[in-house]
Amino acid sequence: MDYEIIIEKIKPELDKVIDYLKQELSEIRTSRPSTSLVESMEVDCFGKKYPLKSLGTLSLSERREIVIKPWDISYIEPIEKAINSSFLGLFPIVDSECIRISFPELSEELRDKLKKLVVLKIENAVKTIRHWRQEVRKDVDKAFSDGELGEDEKFKARKKVDETIKEYNEKVEKMREVKEKEINE
Repeated sequence: MDYEIIIEKIKPELDKVIDYLKQELSEIRTSRPSTSLVESMEVDCFGKKYPLKSLGTLSLSERREIVIKPWDISYIEPIEKAINSSFLGLFPIVDSECIRISFPELSEELRDKLKKLVVLKIENAVKTIRHWRQEVRKDVDKAFSDGELGEDEKFKARKKVDETIKEYNEKVEKMREVKEKEINE
């Protein structure tokens, strides 16, 4: 058995971790408005939960605002409620046909909270990457004990696993740096 096959099995899983982390980080507020901040927010509407992006259009105005234009005016109240109850600390302004969310400069206290949230998301991603490292090491050890890999191949496989994991951990760290920089701007 070629150890490269074992290692290649985890790459799609590690890619999923990175994709999920990107999504999670995009939902954390920075000083710059972005529709991705609210588009997947769940809105309780008519007894079901819907992502905000499925209930109307989201756009950015020139005045550092997200503008939400629901497809039906009956969505305005549930959308406002969802925004008010989110952890983002946003304050929607409702007019007859749309909802506006202004983005004033972040307070130092809110910046600190957001950075802690980023760290939490990063830690979860690192734990998941660590889990996949352990899984592939188990597979390598099993292949070695079953006689499918020689001792040299086992050590090469472990080294390759460590290199792969290091590469993904560096991606995660880079994402943390970028997000913290956005929060500080």
